[in-house]
Parts: sequence; C-alpha cells; structure tokens
Amino acid sequence: MSEFLYLYRGGESRAERTPAEAEATMKLWVSWLTDLGQKGHIKDPGQPLEVTGKVVSGKAKTITDGPYAEAKDLVGGYTIVEAKDLEQAAQLSGGCPILQIGGAVEIRPVIKM
Repeated sequence: MSEFLYLYRGGESRAERTPAEAEATMKLWVSWLTDLGQKGHIKDPGQPLEVTGKVVSGKAKTITDGPYAEAKDLVGGYTIVEAKDLEQAAQLSGGCPILQIGGAVEIRPVIKM
C-alpha cells in the first residue's frame, strides 16, 4: 500500500451555506471518512484549513499575505489515504462531499524519504 495526499480545492465557501446545509455537509464528510477508515484506507483524516495565511517565496524569502479567499482553487483541507496505487486512490476520492458542492480533490502520491 502507498500513501496519497488528498487536497480539497474550491467548492462553496462556508459563508455561502446555511447552518443546516453546513451541518448536512459535515455529516456527509464524517460518513465518507468513517467508511474509508473502516476499509483501512485512512492514514490521517487531516483537518480543514483556514483561508488566511502567508506565502514565502524566492531566494529573497519574500513574505506576502495569501492565499486569498477569492481564489476558486483555494485548498480547504487535506487527508492522507492508503491505496494500492494512484488509480485506486482516485476511485476512493469519488465519494468526497466536496464534489457535490463544485469542488475538486487533488490526489498526490507521497514519496517516502
């Protein structure tokens, strides 16, 4: 089994949903992650991420504000899963609730160092 990082991008912001919609979405997340965990695929369930932060870049180590909440592909959270290969990891992501609200799951293999 190999490890894969799921990065959750885009979708409706929390501010765009009513409290009831947010609660229903959270139940879908819990159900999906619980199911993957019971099947032995969850290595780290991860956490949601704040929309604020800093970006450090270049040799000069320039620090700027960001990422920006306006970005449609803002990373909102992550999970680390175990799967036999990238294809299986992609198939397992198909039940992710972010897909129902216009978001995407980026899947990246983790390189063991």
